[in-house]
Amino acid sequence: MKDLDFDLLARCSRGVRGLKPYEPGKPTTELQRELGIHDVIKLASNENPLGPSPMALAAIRDALAGLAIYPDGQAYELRQAIAEKHDVDPRCITLGDGSDQNLEFLARVFLEADRNAVISQHAFAVYAIVAQAAGAEIRYAAANPPDHPRMPYGHDLEAMLKLIDADTRLVCIANPNNPTGTWLERDNLLAFLQRVPKDVMVVVDEAYFEYVDEPQYPDCARWLQRHPNLVVTRTFSKAYGLAGLRAGYSLSHPAVAELLNRMRQPFNISNLAQAGALAALADTAHLRQTVAMNSAGMRQLQQGYRALGLNWLPSIGNFLTVDFKRPAQPIYAALLREGVIVRPVKNYGLPNHLRITVGLPEQNTRLLRALKKVLAA
Repeated sequence: MKDLDFDLLARCSRGVRGLKPYEPGKPTTELQRELGIHDVIKLASNENPLGPSPMALAAIRDALAGLAIYPDGQAYELRQAIAEKHDVDPRCITLGDGSDQNLEFLARVFLEADRNAVISQHAFAVYAIVAQAAGAEIRYAAANPPDHPRMPYGHDLEAMLKLIDADTRLVCIANPNNPTGTWLERDNLLAFLQRVPKDVMVVVDEAYFEYVDEPQYPDCARWLQRHPNLVVTRTFSKAYGLAGLRAGYSLSHPAVAELLNRMRQPFNISNLAQAGALAALADTAHLRQTVAMNSAGMRQLQQGYRALGLNWLPSIGNFLTVDFKRPAQPIYAALLREGVIVRPVKNYGLPNHLRITVGLPEQNTRLLRALKKVLAA
């Protein structure tokens, strides 16, 4: 192919010039191609190992007949179901093809050059990606230190508050956070929200909400009436098991949602995604099974890590981030040779850690056996 005879980077936006793409977890097919291993388990991307609910699968199959027709651009039925679930006006909802797209909408609406977004160290990478693409300054607040007595590497809300100024437009909080699993309790997060200037949008990403069983963990959707500058994002990719379909949403004041919906393409949620998400919301039995399996798997992994002499960060999601007290990349590579894919998090400033999703019982057992072999070697 002919080389470009002009400076392409000079012609793209400033925010994109230095941008590094998001690095997803390694797919099983890639490992099969690289090492010829076909018996692979993937515990890298916090997916639901049970998969979608039977009701969702049936609804998706039924929706296949309508693939030649554009989806409902307003996703009326799905929007109504989400509104009923959260007891909010449907006008509060913005649909995205996964909650990542909702984060992009927020950046495109509220950020530009000479504005800034406040983000915690070790927070989900997409916050910085969408902010930088919009040309905004990113202000990283130092996270809790590793020796913090309750929540090492967690969000330090006081540090975040100190970075907010007249040019701040977004504050991004993951609760619980990915990749650390750490979380913020109700009283602390509410006190923070009350101290943030009213014209600064506070985004609380609750992608793992359905997995949480923690008495002091808040449902921030309940605070929307009192805090018009609050935006809550949710996804169908995690506990609902629909990561491959891409469906998510945000909840906000109707005036905020109206701005976000200006950025939304009318057919961003496909027929299949609408049908699957709608059925998934209705299948509460499958969600309960998912959560129960995750809780049992979390205990299984913690017991196994303890037997191996390993420590992990506190987590209320569907993953544990394990501290190996030494560079984790060689351990990650050795696990790949065992047919086990986990997630290195060096790019999050955690070079000694690996993030490992809770799998099915037999997958957890295989992981622990592989870890024992790798660590012994």
